[in-house]
Amino acid sequence: MSITKALAKLGRPPEQIAVISGIGCSSRIPAYTNCYGFHGVHGRSLAVAAGLKVARPDLTVLAMSGDGDGFSIGGNHFLHACRRNVDMTYIVMDNRVYGMTKGQPSPTTEPDWDSALSPGGTGLSPFHPLVIALASGANFVAREFSGDIKACTETIVQAINHPGFSFVEILSPCVTFRPDEREWKNQVHLASVPETDDPARAARRIMTDDGMNTGILYRGRRKPYFASVSDEEGDISALEAAFEI
Repeated sequence: MSITKALAKLGRPPEQIAVISGIGCSSRIPAYTNCYGFHGVHGRSLAVAAGLKVARPDLTVLAMSGDGDGFSIGGNHFLHACRRNVDMTYIVMDNRVYGMTKGQPSPTTEPDWDSALSPGGTGLSPFHPLVIALASGANFVAREFSGDIKACTETIVQAINHPGFSFVEILSPCVTFRPDEREWKNQVHLASVPETDDPARAARRIMTDDGMNTGILYRGRRKPYFASVSDEEGDISALEAAFEI
């Protein structure tokens, strides 16, 4: 709902927007929109989305993932998408569990979360997406809660409008396999300090939060990546000739 409200608020025609996703509960999003959509393969939404944005810079491109899709099999793409800083928006719905495949621990699951599939917990330190995004060069970093539609909508609008790679983590409870996450609505709170354009200050803020701070945490000033290929450079006939057998 927040995504569709944000797109409506932007006022751009559906044919000027593309929503790209991978695999998982979150990745059904393209089916719920009236714009262009591509339901891709597991962990590869960013590769498709970045290629589309570079080829069609006139489009508004959003990539959608869950914590498993985005940070496990898609973790390498996440790092380099932040580093590349293509002008696009990446929204990850994080519920700290593989909800589509019956409740396995995900990269963001707490180390002591006990379940039938991980008795006693994994014992592994959880992946910290906001820290990784900032360290890898994302130009906009934010966290919101799916239960606060108004705040989610506004942050997504700002993420799309901000130049460069924007990353928004959405805390999205999976009450089927994580009924304890019903309490998130009582635990989330607006960050007590304003957003910053200083990476060092943002890093200290993110590293010391409780995982439930919401709002825009970092708004950088890096210039986004744009492919610049002239007509002459686009002529590959000589290269093709060199590989002829």
